[in-house]
Amino acid sequence: MGIPIRRRSVHERRRPFDLRRTTFGFALIALILAGGGMALRAAWRSAGRHPVAAVLVIALLLVAALLVLRRRRRARRIAETVTDAAYGIVDAGIAELDAADAARAEPPEVAAHPVDYAELDPYAFEEAVAALCRRDGCADAEVVGGAGDLGADVVATTPDGRRLVVQCKRYGPGNRAGSQELQRFGGTCYAVHEADIALVVSTGGFTEPALDYAEQCAILCYGPEELAAWSEGGAPPPWVAAEEPAAGLSAP
Repeated sequence: MGIPIRRRSVHERRRPFDLRRTTFGFALIALILAGGGMALRAAWRSAGRHPVAAVLVIALLLVAALLVLRRRRRARRIAETVTDAAYGIVDAGIAELDAADAARAEPPEVAAHPVDYAELDPYAFEEAVAALCRRDGCADAEVVGGAGDLGADVVATTPDGRRLVVQCKRYGPGNRAGSQELQRFGGTCYAVHEADIALVVSTGGFTEPALDYAEQCAILCYGPEELAAWSEGGAPPPWVAAEEPAAGLSAP
């Protein structure tokens, strides 16, 4: 009596080793890992700036992964498409970062329309002066004015490391800052606030005695004309102008 031999089904047969198929498999895995890693890196770096774009990139990667799993016969074509898309995303992300770096390196833009500082309330005026300081490189400029400020409304550190102390006077055209106000500020700006550069900004200008006292104490005085020139980019910031001869004197 013969013993029946059980034949293996088609699914149970082992496929012969194929070097080309194995090589392609490893190459496909490497492409997916490389493309996915680079895409995730670019998405991570740009997610803070463009969260919507980051979500779209993640969605595209998920769709591509599902297509690879479901359509193994077309894995090579899909892998190439995903890789090309990943490199495109990386290139776009790098271009975006380069554009952002170039934008930061460019000189700050001036306001399209002149600001009427005399129309601002005193606190808004102090904030506007602090914003000008930050625009021109004083990243830590802040408003500190208030009760007990001893004359300091804005303090900042200039790009070259000097301490800037500013007193803001939001006055009308007929009300100029006088010598007594400059004297009070002169008594605290250096001794108390340890200023390297002392600046008084007045929307109403200054009296002649005030300008004389400021010149003696090396206090910069910015009236409406100097403030407008600084704001609109027609003049360098005060800490740069302080290095020029006869800087800081305002016309009465």
